[in-house]
Amino acid sequence: MEQRRPNFIFILADDLGYSDLGCYGGKDDTSPVIDQMARDGLHFTSGYANSSVCSPTRFALATGRWQHRLRGGADEPLSRHSGKIGLPPEHSTFASLLRDSGYRTALIGKWHLGQPPDFGPRKSGYQHFFGHRCGAVDYFRHQYGGKHDLWKDETEIFMTGYLTDLLSEMAADFVRESGEEPFLLSLHYNAPHWPWETRSHEAEAQRIESIVHTDGGSLDTYLTMIRQMDEGIGKVLEAVDEVSARGEPLVVFTSDNGGERFSNMWPLIGQKMDLMEGGIRVPCFVRWPGRVAARGCRRDLVITMDWVATFLAAADVAPDASYPLDGVDLLGRPVDRALFWRMTFREQKAARRGQWKYLSIEGDEFLFDVEADPRERANLRYREQRAFDALRSEHLAWEAGLPPIPDDAKYSLPYSRSEVAHPR
Repeated sequence: MEQRRPNFIFILADDLGYSDLGCYGGKDDTSPVIDQMARDGLHFTSGYANSSVCSPTRFALATGRWQHRLRGGADEPLSRHSGKIGLPPEHSTFASLLRDSGYRTALIGKWHLGQPPDFGPRKSGYQHFFGHRCGAVDYFRHQYGGKHDLWKDETEIFMTGYLTDLLSEMAADFVRESGEEPFLLSLHYNAPHWPWETRSHEAEAQRIESIVHTDGGSLDTYLTMIRQMDEGIGKVLEAVDEVSARGEPLVVFTSDNGGERFSNMWPLIGQKMDLMEGGIRVPCFVRWPGRVAARGCRRDLVITMDWVATFLAAADVAPDASYPLDGVDLLGRPVDRALFWRMTFREQKAARRGQWKYLSIEGDEFLFDVEADPRERANLRYREQRAFDALRSEHLAWEAGLPPIPDDAKYSLPYSRSEVAHPR
């Protein structure tokens, strides 16, 4: 009897903090559905995003490669080059490879990898798209900068409703309509990204002139946004149960980068835009009943781009030889390796191998034992000179193999970050 090809659901939260969820130590009852998913599968304690900001991580997720190999992967954020830079349609993606092997593919939610007419989800492997193209929208008007941004495929669509709920409903419908074809569902929530609005905050959406604002939100609002995303994921899983005869899908949950001002990163420090642990270490787990044992935990290093190699291996689909993968199959044997990051914001660089993490911020260099010191407080650069030199050299060699950072990728935040802690 021919074995069914696995279905895939990749759930990506936006700006979720490492400890916002109960399964990662959160103390608030925000995520019962997600927590149960984690218990039913394998979770990683050293799961990392490819970047501490949105678009670069999404380039890595789409391609399975270091985002810096593509011009758009250097930008923080990509929106400054709207219409000019994006994910090239000719570059293979995990969506295009699965589509070409017979999968039904959909992106529900946030794209943020370049604007039409040159770029878009349907040019990069997704047969179906419902969501917003830019980096964020408000949750009721579905606008950014006063411009409406909600689409079904290439058609602008005007709908009423709370964005998180709309995405969940569309995702559940896609699962129910999947038929006998194997499917890939990429469910990329806007939540809990600003503006901080729950289902009861429609008046807040009318009040704010710019969703990039600092005079809104609260801890309670933020936690409620996570809870409402969690409820939506529950509806998607209910749809999975309704079609369970078609096989249990491989489900992944993670975040595109670390959290924002209301997020819980304990015991980590730093947040989105930082290469300290709070900016890049994220919740990360996989559930695949019958194939991945429940209540599993692994401490080896994993990073966003690894999921491409993992999905392709599970589907028995070969990578594109023209674009060799940098990620590894996470359901294979753990790999001893180093992970690397670089950002133009504050001239940050980082690398991690085993317990050690190399960090450079605006020329100041550090070495941390992040297993013993996850808050990155004890700089061991001079006590452990050999480890420092080795990891720093690895980063230099990695960076030498990548395109240089373009001058027009330099970036500074449009709002104050004076409140952010860093190890100076």
